[in-house]
Amino acid sequence: MTEPRPSGENRPSLRTDQVTQTRAALVAAARHLFGRNGFAATSVDDIAREARLTTGALYHHFPNKTALFEAVFEAVHADLLEASLHAAVGAADEVELLTRGFDAFFDAVLEPDVQRIIIIDAPAVLGLARFTELDERYAFAAITDALRAATTSGRLRVDDPETLARLLLGALTRGGMLIANSAEPRATRDAVARTLRSVLAGLEQPRG
Repeated sequence: MTEPRPSGENRPSLRTDQVTQTRAALVAAARHLFGRNGFAATSVDDIAREARLTTGALYHHFPNKTALFEAVFEAVHADLLEASLHAAVGAADEVELLTRGFDAFFDAVLEPDVQRIIIIDAPAVLGLARFTELDERYAFAAITDALRAATTSGRLRVDDPETLARLLLGALTRGGMLIANSAEPRATRDAVARTLRSVLAGLEQPRG
């Protein structure tokens, strides 16, 4: 007969759950406030209050506000990648897969909170090197794989998929900036998306 486990053996998992929940609450609160007010106008006290936690709890999980912003940036970026992958489901080929993913990103940039976190604040708060590192972490592999597949299938002519993937990521960031700073964001979004599709079309192999 199996003896019952001492109640103390459950404590590590309960503690882990509590840590995870606390961290998630802080990231969610920071995401809301950073998205609404911006990084500079949001204080650590504001975030702790929004999460219904103490500043001590915040500093237990994050050494400073910038580290918390980085966690928010990663969370938003993960959501953007998921939205792009979802939009690409059912694409006829790799080129359509890429354009659907890019279109989903530009649609997301129309949202003011995404604009502020990803486009406006992130480069300044994180610094260009860290911003680029995190930006590539989530989308670089997916774009590179699609370019390689399109080249293998004969759909595109790409000599260096990794370099092109980085250039396309730069175009996405710059396109997001154009949308965020436009007096007519929707029209700018459409123009940016059309232009990026034209870039990919210029790489297409002639069909025999």
